[in-house]
Amino acid sequence: MSKKIVLITGTNSGFGWLTAKSVAALGHQVYATMRDTNGKNSDKAKALSEIENITVLDVALTDENSVQNAIDTIIAKEGTINVLVNNAGFSRNGVAESFTTADVQEIFDINVIAPWRLMKLVLPFMRKQSEGLIINITSGFGTVSFPFATMYSASKFGLEGISEGLHYEVRPLGVDVAILQPGAFPTEMSQKFNPGSDASVNDAYQAIADYPNKMGAAIGKAFETLNPNPQDVADAVVDLISLPKGQRPIRTNVDPFTGQYIKAANDAVQVEYDKALTAFGLQDLLK
Repeated sequence: MSKKIVLITGTNSGFGWLTAKSVAALGHQVYATMRDTNGKNSDKAKALSEIENITVLDVALTDENSVQNAIDTIIAKEGTINVLVNNAGFSRNGVAESFTTADVQEIFDINVIAPWRLMKLVLPFMRKQSEGLIINITSGFGTVSFPFATMYSASKFGLEGISEGLHYEVRPLGVDVAILQPGAFPTEMSQKFNPGSDASVNDAYQAIADYPNKMGAAIGKAFETLNPNPQDVADAVVDLISLPKGQRPIRTNVDPFTGQYIKAANDAVQVEYDKALTAFGLQDLLK
């Protein structure tokens, strides 16, 4: 497999950290982005930078100039970008009504707009060379919306919507767009609880106040029983990169807990989706 130039976001922890190391180990040149490389993430940035084939870039994904500068840096050195892995994400949980408009804006800025900002910037290079791969890390919660993860689910629905339509638009141009849906894994993000900012509504939900705890307990029990390994997500990214152009599936689910249900939903919808594209005269895009 030829060496590829791979841009990965959110590499200071979790899936991104493991993915950067796994992809670099194959000999690809990885550009690993994270925020605050001279501050709170300085140790992580230094550790990744010491690994062969990894260059760390300090990027604020919600800042247009910061992202553009990162792309310009890579292009100036490499001439192109072959693979984009939109891994960075932001999770907030709790009763939906407790989320202010600003809270929702923040989630969508990071989980939807920031990935699109990068896609928009790398697509011209990928189209020009008739080759490229965009992997968007979404979630099983991007197929179904779970209570107490409503706004997070909504943002992942948004990223899935962009990814699915784009998949069919750019595939005839030689560019693959793939969705990777992790389930619950014991990463730093999964251990953070960020409720909505409007605590004034909480008393009105006392009747179901214990349900988030029940959900958390079920996930905790699953972690003990199934022992899910975040490396599986990094390995799935590697597998997608390794597959030939045009043969990458639109969705890959990596979820030992609820993955069977999410995959069943994905498969059932895909059958009807294919029928709908055909009805609209777009059947050639399915090939």
